[in-house]
Amino acid sequence: MRMLIAFTALFMSTVLLQLSINATGPLDALSGVALGFTRGEIGLLGSAHFFGFFAGCWWAPRLMGSVGHARAFAAFTATGAISLLAHMMITDPIAWAVMRMATGLCIAGCATIIESWLQARTTNETRGRTTSVYLAVDMGGAMAAQLMISILTPATYVAYNLLAIICCAALLPLALTKVEQPLVPKLLRLRPMLAIRRSPLAAAGVAVAGLASAAFRMVGPLYGQEVGLQLDQIALFMAAFFLGGIVAQYPVGWLADRYDRRIVLIGLSGAAIASAVACVILPSLGATAIILGIAVFGLTTFPLYSISAAHAHDFAKTEERAELTAALMFLFAVGAIGSPLLAAKLIDWFGPNALFWMISTGHILLIIFGLSRMRVRPTLKKRTRFVYAPRTSFTIGRLMKATRERKTTPQA
Repeated sequence: MRMLIAFTALFMSTVLLQLSINATGPLDALSGVALGFTRGEIGLLGSAHFFGFFAGCWWAPRLMGSVGHARAFAAFTATGAISLLAHMMITDPIAWAVMRMATGLCIAGCATIIESWLQARTTNETRGRTTSVYLAVDMGGAMAAQLMISILTPATYVAYNLLAIICCAALLPLALTKVEQPLVPKLLRLRPMLAIRRSPLAAAGVAVAGLASAAFRMVGPLYGQEVGLQLDQIALFMAAFFLGGIVAQYPVGWLADRYDRRIVLIGLSGAAIASAVACVILPSLGATAIILGIAVFGLTTFPLYSISAAHAHDFAKTEERAELTAALMFLFAVGAIGSPLLAAKLIDWFGPNALFWMISTGHILLIIFGLSRMRVRPTLKKRTRFVYAPRTSFTIGRLMKATRERKTTPQA
């Protein structure tokens, strides 16, 4: 029972953090427009978030080693809440970029601590169920955060104060639990070249996934406003992207387990290009068509990271899995850091459709590279089973390591 209570506390903190920090991105984009920021400045906010996210992934294990899980969690949460409260005190884009680095630091640091806690407290018998619930909670909270945009008025104290309150509330479940803190895990080495050595295609795939996901999540609200969507419609527009990604996990995973993953990855990139082109055409048909189109775009784009990660793990040794996950996340961050700024600049120069043309270009390059890699070496007959791989922290690799090891699938 105590274990169940401990996990419930962790899951509650996860939901509250997702609601707070994931709603900040679209709110900042819409607030930036209201305050007269340029599109490039709005894109800079998204890039700053992912820079802070990477810093949090790297620093969190070291801070845990110094002060323990609970104090480190409190420090990261306080950092996020302070940055949210400061938004309407200083309405300057450079200052907001620093604040967005703080929110990225917060979500990455807190996710690292939560996942480290879960990994330490689960057993082989409970790990699969615990991980499944955690992933559902994480993605569900991120999707619900997009819907909050419909009730948050951009560029107001009330909107940012509400998100700060929710962020602070994430402290309560962990602060009140009586379960003893786990031991601090051994630090992972960050070896980006490990991913490239195991699978150059997987490394390229996660970088393109970072480019596409970050560009849309951080600049998508700007696109929605440019094509005439209202505030409540932008909320549905952003949530539809996540919903499409959630729906896609099982059927795409089924395909990736039965066929050459490189073919599935290439096919998914082709479908992502087609859905991106459709999103360019659909604004003329009204808001409903736009929202349905972006759900299909999420369905084709969201699973790219998980397929790439599964392909990389097919070539990894057991003892490499945690570090390989960290390396893949590093490459995801590399793709994510620059893409919101680039997307915003392209929208400024060429109009809102430039967002999807940029993402399509990334997928075209990935298809070309994937076809070339298929000529280099054959796929493996025995592979790890596809699992949804979240981009939360470097620690997630430890939590999911046993799941990948227990589940193998033969080549179809």
